Parts: sequence; C-alpha cells; structure tokens
Amino acid sequence: MTDTQTSQTGEGSAAQDGSGPSEAPAYDAKAVLHRYVKSASGALVWKLEGLDEYDVRRPLTATGLNLLGVVKHVAGVSAEYFGAVFDRPFPEPLPWYAEGAEENADFWATPDESREYITGLYHRAWEHADATIEALDLDATGHVSWWPAERNPVTLHQILVHMLAELNRHAGHADILREQLDHKAGLNQRNSNLPDHDEAWWTEYLERVEAAAKEASGQGE
Repeated sequence: MTDTQTSQTGEGSAAQDGSGPSEAPAYDAKAVLHRYVKSASGALVWKLEGLDEYDVRRPLTATGLNLLGVVKHVAGVSAEYFGAVFDRPFPEPLPWYAEGAEENADFWATPDESREYITGLYHRAWEHADATIEALDLDATGHVSWWPAERNPVTLHQILVHMLAELNRHAGHADILREQLDHKAGLNQRNSNLPDHDEAWWTEYLERVEAAAKEASGQGE
C-alpha cells in the first residue's frame, strides 16, 4: 500500500458536519491532534455534497484525480494506519490493496462501487480510527509494513501527525476539484474561510490577479 496524493471535514466520527476543530485543553496533546484530524476528515467528504454521480467521479486532472476517488483513497489509508498498524485490523476487505490489484485502484471508483458504498466505508473507517485513537496512548507503538525497516516502529503520535498531513493535503485537492466543477469553495460546512463578497467582487478580483500575472510575465499590454 502506498500513500501518494492527499486530503478538509467536521467533528464526530470521520466527518459528520464539516465544522472546524473545537478547543481542547492545551495540555492534552492527543485530544488536540484528534480534534484536528476529525475536522479534516469531515471537510473532505462534505465536498461531495450537491454533486451528481458523474461530477463526483469524473477526472479533472492529467493524473485522473477525482473527488470520489480521493474519498476512497483516504478511507483506505485511514483504515490501515489506524487498523493493522496497531494490530487492530479494520474488519472489511479493501480489495484495491490486495496483491495483484490494479495500480492506483484506490484513487477512482468503479461503476459498481456506489457513492453510498464509498462514503459509508469512509465513515466506518473513521469510526474504527476514532476507537483506536481513544483506546491507545500517544506513545503506543505499531508497525507500518509498507514502510522501510528504518522507519519502524512507529507511535500513535507519529501516525496522528502523518494522517493530519495526509488529510489536509487531500482536502486541498478536494477544494480545487470542487471549485473547478461548480465554483463552490470553502474550508468546511460552517466556515468558508474566504472573504464574504458577491460574484461581481470575485470576478473583478480574478481579473486583477490575471492581469498581474500577465504583467509580471511580460504579457501585459
């Protein structure tokens, strides 16, 4: 298994409402990390809302990146990093990681893999992850079988940091993919984290940025 390309969602198991991370006591490092991971995991799946079946699946980059595929990938890596790594295997099969599976099969959904199946798997994977995080101490050790020997063993603290980076990278992918589809943008369901202006303001802003780019490159009039 590999973790190539990465993912923003809300509090609750894996991604309930897309809200931002709530406050945790500064002295409780695990609670702080867990809340930020929950926030990122929730924001990612929220990016699918309101899109039809074609738009959640269609590739929008030269490497085939697509929204449902990103969610599928993050479901799989979450299940593995918070599952088998700590000898708490996720109970469902992940055939795209089986020996002989097609390369990059975790980054797109086949026609017989429904949106409901992928998003349901995502939520179940994060319920499993939440249980692992809650059950173990930050210094609990595990083994990542697809990492080289010199990077093992690992701790829960290390994997939480790794997955926070993984989630936010893929949430960034999802931000850009969604904006390409219908111009919808925002950090999460409750907080856009963007200037609150109308479409005319954003059109003028885009034109200014484009003009600056042309001027800087010698293409300006």
